[in-house]
Amino acid sequence: MKFNGYLATAALVTAATLTTAATLTGCAASGAQPAPPRAAATGQAGAGEAAATGHAGTGAGVEVATVRGPRIVVYKRKGAGSPWRELASPNDYGAERVFLVERHDGEWLRVLLPIRPNGSTGWIRTGDVTLTRTTHRVEVDPEAFRFTVYDGARVLRSGKVATGQDGTPTPPGRYFFTELVRPPDPRGPYGAYAFGLSGFSPTLKSFAGGPGQLAIHGTNDATVIGTRASHGCVRIANADITWMAENLAIGTPVVVKG
Repeated sequence: MKFNGYLATAALVTAATLTTAATLTGCAASGAQPAPPRAAATGQAGAGEAAATGHAGTGAGVEVATVRGPRIVVYKRKGAGSPWRELASPNDYGAERVFLVERHDGEWLRVLLPIRPNGSTGWIRTGDVTLTRTTHRVEVDPEAFRFTVYDGARVLRSGKVATGQDGTPTPPGRYFFTELVRPPDPRGPYGAYAFGLSGFSPTLKSFAGGPGQLAIHGTNDATVIGTRASHGCVRIANADITWMAENLAIGTPVVVKG
């Protein structure tokens, strides 16, 4: 499996085992492994509770849906008679399959999907997932070359980033963390950790054998931070990506401004 053009935001990983992962795009290392398990998003949300809609980052936070079984059926429309697609859990990196919840409607949830085109949504059944809530979010400002991590309205951490070059830009949009990966060499081009995002490069349909998935990851070249240097991923300092790995959860929303 390969992370392409990858710029993911940190998550408290919930995968219980380490499995071989792949090459991030925008860099080019291989053999990365999902990081050790951490707790998922904080707090438990009841099925009848109103989910977050619209933008992430309100004081009440947002809901994250974790798939219960080995796969999840996704419908194009609420109440549709036939499935639109099925997604496996764990995902290709060995992490539990999660979705960011956009809306509750009875026994149905509209969720943000980790597929092309970026921003795609679908409907799943509430009974097929476990709901949790997080007040964390990550915002990336490509113009200012800066990231900020929030807990509600409170700033937890901020720092500088490197973003995509002109021909392979970091696309604006709303995403979420899909997995946390530990590269085999923390001094390599991906740094200490890499977090997969639910979005994809707008210009690279594939990269190094992968699908052009975005990510946020560390780097072995701190001199590029504050510049446009990647194939679409967001690069941050190893100290920052390590902090994210220790403090954020899979499903955490990430907003790339544009």
